[in-house]
Amino acid sequence: MKQSKNILTDKEMELVNLLMQDCQSTGDIQSKLKRLFAGTIEQMLEAEMQDHLGYEKNSIEGNNSGNSRNGYNRKTIISDYGESEIAVPRDRNG
Repeated sequence: MKQSKNILTDKEMELVNLLMQDCQSTGDIQSKLKRLFAGTIEQMLEAEMQDHLGYEKNSIEGNNSGNSRNGYNRKTIISDYGESEIAVPRDRNG
């Protein structure tokens, strides 16, 4: 019998089990992966904004700093999972 090439770590198996919950079809899994991908991109952009500004979201360090968060823009990204709309954080200095 052939062994699978997709050997997963314990953490990866835990993630697979979480992904499979409430999924009835491969379409459900693909939809979840699409949302997870978009959410991951948004979290990466938030981390980049935090690094750029030098303080965490809602921190008082941003008061009178000369630059601060200024809401979000909506962007559509295209990936292997199809199109996804994400929220891109923006700052006052653009």
